[in-house]
Amino acid sequence: MSRFLNDRLQALQAYVPGEQPKVQNLIKLNTNESPFPPAPGVADAVRDAAGSLQLYNDLSAAQLTALLADTYGLDKKQITVGNGSDELLAFAFQAFGEKGVVFPDITYGFYPVWANLYGIDAKIVALDENFNIRPGDYRGNDWCIVIANPNAPTGKALPLTELAQIVESNPDQVVIVDEAYVDFGAESALAFVPQYENVLVVRTFSKSRQLAGARLGFAMGHEQLIEDLNRVRYSFHPYNVNTLTQAAGAAALRQPEYFEACRQKVMDIREWTREQLLSLGFRVLDSKTNFLFAAAPGLAGKEYQEGLRQRNILIRYFDLPRIRDFTRITVGTQAQMEALIDVTKELLK
Repeated sequence: MSRFLNDRLQALQAYVPGEQPKVQNLIKLNTNESPFPPAPGVADAVRDAAGSLQLYNDLSAAQLTALLADTYGLDKKQITVGNGSDELLAFAFQAFGEKGVVFPDITYGFYPVWANLYGIDAKIVALDENFNIRPGDYRGNDWCIVIANPNAPTGKALPLTELAQIVESNPDQVVIVDEAYVDFGAESALAFVPQYENVLVVRTFSKSRQLAGARLGFAMGHEQLIEDLNRVRYSFHPYNVNTLTQAAGAAALRQPEYFEACRQKVMDIREWTREQLLSLGFRVLDSKTNFLFAAAPGLAGKEYQEGLRQRNILIRYFDLPRIRDFTRITVGTQAQMEALIDVTKELLK
């Protein structure tokens, strides 16, 4: 740290992303990426788009936004795009979190980082003993609410009826619903967008669209909420989604059959893996995501993670009080998950 850093930022605890090593024969199950390649046609679309890189990208992302509107049954004015969903969530914290933000104690680790970065007060609400969000804890709230649904790292999803309780009991506060993993079996709050002016739904192409490396996210909400986000975006970086990423995103949206096939494979492999872990005595939370949150029998979470790492399998461990027994395991290919189970059996002996 230099002596020039802003005093307020000197105590900032930055977000710690999952490890990204470049090692041969590594089974990488630690960052919730898709185990499948991008949709057919994505690489060609990117290659074609590269021919115009001497020009600035379309800051309105008109073609991509139009495809998103068609895909999700919304008006183009109800959608904006970002450099990953993280950027849009950061914009939303700035736009709607002036009084403060409220989110669960176990959730996406970037939320407290953004609150600290922007000097926003944060109210942390504990999940119940089974790691569920209790809607009653969020009723009649005075601050912006942020709900990852399905939640990460637990993988658990809040039913739409319960999410509606939070939205309806807070008509004067924006409710941000982070749906990074919704395509893997959860109910989406997308239906709320035409109904409620205070709901902002944020999604990503990183998981179910196989484009983690492209950095593309999108937000859906009332036209005025989207105007607010764009006001922040245009004040920060209006050309935030580059030409190649826009082309990749558009090509991915044009392949719904591939999207559906990959999504279903991930869910099938997830359930197979869950059953295998349960048979070995693990505690495994219900998951509507592309990962499993699991506690090994007789092994601390860190011990299980390190045992796998020594055998070239990466999973994620969070050194936090309530979840130290757990690890987060990304769903890979069937062969990768079979290898995980085989190594796990060795570690449990």
